[in-house]
Amino acid sequence: MSEPTYWAKAVEYLKSTDPILSEIIDENLRPFLSPNGNVGNTLIKSIVGQQISVKAADSVWRKMEGRLGKVIPENIVFSNLQDLRECGLSMRKSEYILDFSKSWVDSLRDLDWFSMDDEGIRSRLLELRGVGPWTVDMVMIFALGQPDVLPLGDIGLIRAIEKTYAGGSNLRVEEILDISSSWSPYRTVATWYLWRVVDPEPVNY
Repeated sequence: MSEPTYWAKAVEYLKSTDPILSEIIDENLRPFLSPNGNVGNTLIKSIVGQQISVKAADSVWRKMEGRLGKVIPENIVFSNLQDLRECGLSMRKSEYILDFSKSWVDSLRDLDWFSMDDEGIRSRLLELRGVGPWTVDMVMIFALGQPDVLPLGDIGLIRAIEKTYAGGSNLRVEEILDISSSWSPYRTVATWYLWRVVDPEPVNY
């Protein structure tokens, strides 16, 4: 998939409302976010990446590809916990991924995720073991391309905002929400560019 249809309008809007963010955008115009449309795969990759470094997550993912071929729920359901553990996953993450893959194959893959509102998506995903707000935010950004997601549980985004708007000082959630209020309804796009402040190489889930 290419960048979302709203991307150019969002960039214009953000540059007009936030001079600081405007400079960051000008320095990092490309690549754009390119949502993959695949909720199942993105959710699995997000679980893999929970609370570990990008480098460590990439290593686990490569091992999963070596064992499974394509890392998709339809392949994972034929694995067992030990198979996943041998890829470098913790027991807990292995359980989460196997449970989710079974639920995906049984029913979740048949849902029309693109027609659901934000509340509906969040409520369905948060019912799953091992899925918290950060994981849902990654799905909404990288799979569904929702335009107004602000992942407050993402440490990279928080550090980027603190570095850019507070000289590196810690900010309370209320302060971050106040800073980000002018970015709505395109907080996903603001997040994408602010991530470049702490990591020039885009990460995709």
